[in-house]
Amino acid sequence: MADAYGADDHEELTTERIPAPGGDDPSLVRSAADDLERAAEAALRPRRLEEFVGQRVVREQLSLVLQAALGRGRAPDHVLLSGPPGLGKTTLAMIIAAELGAPLRVTSGPAIQHAGDLAAVLSSLDEGEVLFLDEIHRLARPAEELLYVAMEDFRVDVVVGKGAGASAIPLSLPPFTVVGATTRAGLLPAPLRDRFGFTGHLDFYSSEELERVLVRSAGLLGVPLAADAAAEIAGRSRGTPRIANRLLRRVRDWAQVRGDGTLSLAAARAALEVYEVDALGLDRLDRAVLTALCTRFGGGPVGLTTLAVAVGEEPETVETVAEPFLVREGLVGRTPRGRVAMPGAWAHLGLTPPAAGNTLFG
Repeated sequence: MADAYGADDHEELTTERIPAPGGDDPSLVRSAADDLERAAEAALRPRRLEEFVGQRVVREQLSLVLQAALGRGRAPDHVLLSGPPGLGKTTLAMIIAAELGAPLRVTSGPAIQHAGDLAAVLSSLDEGEVLFLDEIHRLARPAEELLYVAMEDFRVDVVVGKGAGASAIPLSLPPFTVVGATTRAGLLPAPLRDRFGFTGHLDFYSSEELERVLVRSAGLLGVPLAADAAAEIAGRSRGTPRIANRLLRRVRDWAQVRGDGTLSLAAARAALEVYEVDALGLDRLDRAVLTALCTRFGGGPVGLTTLAVAVGEEPETVETVAEPFLVREGLVGRTPRGRVAMPGAWAHLGLTPPAAGNTLFG
C-alpha cells in the first residue's frame, strides 16, 4: 500500500494521467518514499474503498460523498485529505477516481510554481475528471489564488498582455473534482481550506489493522506469511502501512536468501535485526539520539543543535526525521530549555535514570 499505506523549488511541472478503470530516505522506518519505492508499492494499492484497510471513519464518510454524487450524476465536492506521510492519501485519491469511473490527473504543489502552470492543467481537464494535488500546502501563492476561483466558479482568468494594457479573459471549465493531500494542514490558507466540501484526516494505524495490511500484501506478493510474523512486523511499523509494506519486502528478501522462503517469526526477527529496526520500530538514528541524550547529557534538557552535533547529523534531520516519532512514543520531550529524555527512553535503552536533581543540567 503505497502512499497507502518534497520536491525542490526548481522542479518542472509534471502531471500524470491515469485512465479510467475498466526525498530519498534510505531508512526502512521513514515515512517518505522515492520513485522506485512508489513503483514497487503500486502493485499493492487497493483499487476500491472496500479493499482499503483502516481509516474506518474516513472511508464511511467518503463513501457517502461519492455515492451521493454518483446518484445525482454530478461531480462530488472537492476533497482534502490530511495526515502524516504513508497513511493512504494518494491511494484514496486513486480510489476516488476509480469509484467515480473517472480519469485521474496527478501533480503536486511544488511542481506548480506559476499561475500559468496551474491554468494549463485546469484548462485541459475533461468533465468529471479528478485532479490530485499532492502537498497542496506548497502551492505558489499566485497559483493558490487562481485555484480559489477554479474550485468555486469553475473558471480561470487568462491574463493577456502586460502592464496597463493587460486584460483578463475568463475561461469556463467543465465540472471537476480537486483532491488535495497535505501533511501539514495548518499551512493551508483559510480561503483554500474552506473551498473543500469534505475534509478527512488520516490517523496512524493500530497493530491489528497493520496485520491485515500485511496479510493482504503478502498474498499479492505470493509469499507465505505466518500470523506471528505479521504481528512482529506490524509492531515495528510505527503505525504506518508504507513502512509495514517496506519491512515486509525486506523480510521476504531475507527469507529468500538466507531462509526457506517462508516468512516466519524467526525470519522476521532475523531480518529486522539485520536492518537495525528494533522492537519499537526505532532505527540507528533514533537510538543514537536517545543514547546521546541519556548518556552524554544526563537526560537533558539539551538544545537541538548540540544534540545534532552529538549524533553527527544536521539539526533539521534530527528535528524532522527522528524527533516526531520519539516524541509521539513518549521517549523524548520538548521543553523551552531543550530536549529531555522521558522515562521510556531510559527503559528502552536498559539504563537507570539519574536521581532527581542529579542530572547534568539539574
